[in-house]
Amino acid sequence: MMRGMKARQFYLIFCVVGILLPYSQFVPWLLEHGLNFGLFFRELFANRISAFFGIDVIVSAIVLIWFIQSEGKRLSVRLLLLPTIGTLIVGVSFGFPRFLFLRQVMLDRKTHRSTNDRQ
Repeated sequence: MMRGMKARQFYLIFCVVGILLPYSQFVPWLLEHGLNFGLFFRELFANRISAFFGIDVIVSAIVLIWFIQSEGKRLSVRLLLLPTIGTLIVGVSFGFPRFLFLRQVMLDRKTHRSTNDRQ
């Protein structure tokens, strides 16, 4: 990790990056074609390499949503709907750092509480 940067800051930065970079490609396409799902999937699976990336992201999103729900409940992370919906609307590039941020907030609070309890 970058020197001096806390995990929470790192995850927040990548939440922003995870929205901006994918949407920098998707929004112009959306403005040009509208919500044309047929065209969207034809272009997504137009060749083997784009299909490889499309399938990889779909599988990753499914696994991530399961991980968010199971790990989030196990650790009592709040607001699990945010990274889940973020994954569905934006993608793994947003949902994963968003979940890691929420998880880190919870872990930092637990660490802070246990430190205060020992004093």
